[in-house]
Amino acid sequence: MTAPVRGNAERGDAVRQSLASFRREREADWKAFEALLARVEKRAPRTLSEEELLSLPLLYRSALSSLSVARATSLDNALVGYLEALSLRGYFYLYGARRGLRQRLADFFLHDWPEAIRDLWRETLASVALMVIGIGAGAWLVASDKSWFDAIIPPGLAGGRGPDTSAELLRGMLYDGDNGFLSGFAAYLFTHNVQVAILAFALGFAFAVPTVLLMLYNGCMIGALFQVYWSKGLGMELGGWLAIHGTTELFAISLAGAAGMRIGTSIAFPGELTRMAAAARAGRIAANAMVGVGHAAVCRAARGHWQADHHQRRHALRHWRGHAGAVDRLFLPVPGGAAWRSLNAPPSRLYGR
Repeated sequence: MTAPVRGNAERGDAVRQSLASFRREREADWKAFEALLARVEKRAPRTLSEEELLSLPLLYRSALSSLSVARATSLDNALVGYLEALSLRGYFYLYGARRGLRQRLADFFLHDWPEAIRDLWRETLASVALMVIGIGAGAWLVASDKSWFDAIIPPGLAGGRGPDTSAELLRGMLYDGDNGFLSGFAAYLFTHNVQVAILAFALGFAFAVPTVLLMLYNGCMIGALFQVYWSKGLGMELGGWLAIHGTTELFAISLAGAAGMRIGTSIAFPGELTRMAAAARAGRIAANAMVGVGHAAVCRAARGHWQADHHQRRHALRHWRGHAGAVDRLFLPVPGGAAWRSLNAPPSRLYGR
């Protein structure tokens, strides 16, 4: 029994001596490589001298060689882990794609977001169609029984309006910017639309059923409110106001609904993929779309704040002709564009008032 024990001890001593010798011969290169990586990661490559820059690939190959030997000879697991992490850092720095913030933003708005929107075109059409169906349903329900208005429209969105409100009062709410109604209602509408967009996306995982219902309900609210104004001969006026204040937000809701439906349908019908893999693939596309929706919402809020300060909402209705330029309202109005001209046109030119 003494001989095997002595043999194991001798082999253990040999391994430790081999490990110590391996470290002693190569550890200086590892530390030098680690120090150079730390400098360029925290600062920039220009902080290194020409000699140091030339030594980076050499030290990287040395680290890979050490890792290969350490794995082949089954050396200390901690050493193998250290060399793996060091080699991975070196690989990402030397061969990984590095882009600045401007390039990333440019790539997103020029490529990633448009590609995501194009990929979601079927879901976007379905989302718009559901909202249109909801608008028709809401208008028909209120027209057939005005008690449906209170059941469909929450009090904050109604703002004191209803089927029994007089035409003069409804017109005054739209045209009289001094009463503060338009400013407060626009802020509430923006907050409401953002909440609907977030819910439409977040609830899509439940096989898209909540998203579909939310699109229908949001359309019902628009239709119910529109029916009240239409019955008092103010349908065009309300349409003009919504064309300015709702174009971007309704488009954002449609995109959010499309993103939610993509995730839900991918989970419900994963095809040859697993449900998790299908959800992950759909999530990447949906996430790009939602980042763009968030940007559009921020720009819409900034433009709405500027309009409130500059016009006090007095001329919001008088931009009906600017509806042709609704596409360029996805972002802030460009000077000289259709949105800019309609935004600054005098009321007499637009409505003859």
